[in-house]
Amino acid sequence: MLAGLMLCGTASAAMPDAATLKAVEATAHDYMDGQLEGDVARVTRALHPDLAKRNLVSKPDETLGLGRMTSDELIRYTREGALKTPREQWQRTISVLAVDEDIATVRVESPWFIDHLQMGRFEGRWVIVNALWHRKAR
Repeated sequence: MLAGLMLCGTASAAMPDAATLKAVEATAHDYMDGQLEGDVARVTRALHPDLAKRNLVSKPDETLGLGRMTSDELIRYTREGALKTPREQWQRTISVLAVDEDIATVRVESPWFIDHLQMGRFEGRWVIVNALWHRKAR
């Protein structure tokens, strides 16, 4: 279910149709739910092969530090069950923040992390190109 939607662009920008919103949300569910289920096929389907997944890190010898993860690494973590969680503990939300023609921004939240996803539509298929995330305090 869409928790929120904010459309960016000019005043003449058209509201995305229901099918577009559903497709963007489905990609976010494949990403989030696939990790929680340990379903490699779902996660793989959601990712651009050149995914840039990053988080902010504090290192004494580095300013503006970024942790980096590739699509292959995220798929491997999913295969290993790194976030596999019983369904009754999922407590996750997915919010489509903006859709502008062939790009979209989505916020996903689980008990462990928050991701801001940037998606692109390639030949009618939405995939995650970039993800900036942080671990939540537990």
